[in-house]
Amino acid sequence: MAIQGLEWIIVAVIVLVFFLWGPEKLPKLAKSLGQAKKEFEKASKEAEQQITSVTTGINEEIKKQEDQLLEIARSLGLSTEGKTREQIADEISARLKQKV
Repeated sequence: MAIQGLEWIIVAVIVLVFFLWGPEKLPKLAKSLGQAKKEFEKASKEAEQQITSVTTGINEEIKKQEDQLLEIARSLGLSTEGKTREQIADEISARLKQKV
């Protein structure tokens, strides 16, 4: 089986690496690459956890606001079944304007 185009490039790169850094520095280079990969994965995981934390906080805040909206609507005697938040908020606003 003969070596073709891409294989020659790979072999040339390996030979070039040996000439530039020498065999004694290759383990250090490999170790550095491994550490860089580890740090990148760690940073990626931390960023993902922060994003998850923020979105969880936002979702909890939205849920709390929806609960408060429903509580106000119930206290005013408004029906909330099958209505969007905007519709409920509009009805609350209209009811409060009537009372003023």
